[in-house]
Amino acid sequence: MPVIKRVIAREILDSRGNPTLEVEIMTEDGLSGSAMVPSGASTGKYEAVELRDKDAGRYLGKGVLKAVAGVNRILGPAVQGMDVTDQAGIDQKLIETDGSPDKSKMGANAILGVSMAAAYAGAKCMGIPLYRYLGRDIPLVLPVPMFNILNGGKHATDSTDFQEFMVMPAGAQSYSTALQMGVEIYHSLKQLLGSRGLNTATGDEGGFAPAMPSNTAAVEVVLEAVAKAGYKAGKDCFLALDVAGSELYADSRYVLAREGRILDAAQMAEYYVMLTSQYPVISIEDGMDEDDWEALRS
Repeated sequence: MPVIKRVIAREILDSRGNPTLEVEIMTEDGLSGSAMVPSGASTGKYEAVELRDKDAGRYLGKGVLKAVAGVNRILGPAVQGMDVTDQAGIDQKLIETDGSPDKSKMGANAILGVSMAAAYAGAKCMGIPLYRYLGRDIPLVLPVPMFNILNGGKHATDSTDFQEFMVMPAGAQSYSTALQMGVEIYHSLKQLLGSRGLNTATGDEGGFAPAMPSNTAAVEVVLEAVAKAGYKAGKDCFLALDVAGSELYADSRYVLAREGRILDAAQMAEYYVMLTSQYPVISIEDGMDEDDWEALRS
């Protein structure tokens, strides 16, 4: 049984230059697994709580030394001696050790770091790739990557109301081909924007952040990039949107500032119907505010 011998956490910087955690788990037989915890720019109020130090004199209050200490002093010792391949047992132990409904005591970032590191170490102990370790007996399905190539909302100032415009090369027959398609479309989009004198600087998620007059204009320029790269939208490649509806919600309405429109929930839903009927959009994330239950139910 590959027993957990030691758990170590440290503070590192993420791709935005903000502190986050790296957690490493070592087993008694000398194997190890490590994981770096991601963090989002826009988070819902019902999401598990990310623990930050809130020390204004250090990293503008975004340090994670408290979460690091929580792993090193509490969470790590709690799972020490457990079978590193018992992922469900480890996760349950972490949840019980925290004891809060929203993971606010130890921090979701600390808990996730230990859980992810255990998964990597478990896969290494069994000598199989992480995807197969996590999937076990579940039939494997080729994942379709979602390339976030145009940013708006909180990810990019003065761009679009919607937060992310993505391409999904669902028509590719292999992951490597899908990756190639996404990269080619990304560079084609940069060329298109540059030829029109639009901003090719990137937002928080790496997508371009041009000042677009509307969300549909953003969709259409992405579709042009798909064609420019030599692919057919709706066959080779599809679109996905992350609206981040909660960021647009104010006084029970959705404010599309770039378009100069204010929509109620029904009108917002009609907008999505239009987008999915006129364009090859197959995924919409966070279309409504997290508290707009009537809209979500309908």
